[in-house]
Amino acid sequence: MSGFPELTSGHRPVGVVSFAQYDNVRREDAHNEVEMLMPVVAEVFGSIGITKDDVGFICSGSTDYLVGGPFSFVTALDAVGVWPPRAESHVEMDGAWALYEAWVLLQEGEIDAALVYCFGRSSPGDLSEIMALQLDPYYMAPLWPDPTSLAALQAQALIDSGRASESDFAAIASRARRSALANPKAQLAYDRSPEELLGEDYEVAPLRRHALPPLTDGCAAVVLAAGDRAYELCERPAFITGIDHRIETHAIGARDLTRSPSTQLAGEKAGVATKKVDQAELHAPYAHQEMILVDALNLSDDVALSPSGGALAANPMMSAGLIRIGESARAIWSGQADRAVAHATSGPCLQQNLVCVLEGV
Repeated sequence: MSGFPELTSGHRPVGVVSFAQYDNVRREDAHNEVEMLMPVVAEVFGSIGITKDDVGFICSGSTDYLVGGPFSFVTALDAVGVWPPRAESHVEMDGAWALYEAWVLLQEGEIDAALVYCFGRSSPGDLSEIMALQLDPYYMAPLWPDPTSLAALQAQALIDSGRASESDFAAIASRARRSALANPKAQLAYDRSPEELLGEDYEVAPLRRHALPPLTDGCAAVVLAAGDRAYELCERPAFITGIDHRIETHAIGARDLTRSPSTQLAGEKAGVATKKVDQAELHAPYAHQEMILVDALNLSDDVALSPSGGALAANPMMSAGLIRIGESARAIWSGQADRAVAHATSGPCLQQNLVCVLEGV
């Protein structure tokens, strides 16, 4: 057993000890959410030799608006098994925020392990309509702006500021999809040059198709363990040495869309800059958003950015953020990284942001 990394003052050492995700696909017609989750939950437990009886808390992240039915998150518990009754909770957010809730509970010291899972299917409904429901109900939602149009406003603002160009967006997309070739769970992967990508038509100017995330059905799960229990389950746990989440104002017109002060503050609170960062898994659904996040987190040029391909390779709603944490943990388990930063976002134009720093000993 090794020691624990330096943690934020007073925090109990909690590490990610297992991670599993579904095969990200454009459309999953053969299985419902429970059927998608069952093999993922079985894998996340089976890889470390435990069962649901070995975790003291279960927390999930999803939204009923994707499924189109009330309390779908309750039905999803069938994938885990709800008897005998156990402590369980749910957040109407990406699974990264469910992980945050589980991490907080583990800090109390009453339990030593927790399961976090999340799921989202984009294919059954129209995301252009569904995602508009999260906007300001008085001024923005009645206009029904789709996520890509809002992202295009942000991208154009970034270009107008002189900090980016369409060529930069193409270079990011080219690198992300090339990295995804090594990710067996990636939905979209190819080796195409930025120049070739710039020949595509616009979806919403200045964003071409390559700068957009693929519509994705998927789910994911992680197991967290605290203290010595983490070493019992994993040879090299990915310890969470810092985690924080912040939010921008709901009024899009009151924000500088070219910057992400909430990500910057969350990164400062999580301690991103205290030591060298080896890699960063950034939840940037649109190519230009990676530039905003890199700037907000002040990441140096030698940091490996989203080696998994990130959200441009697969973007399952309510799961892509947790997957960033899982991919970061996997890099630490393998020795590919000693310190990694994982970022998750929710809402239009990077409205809500979570930053998690993971380290191995």
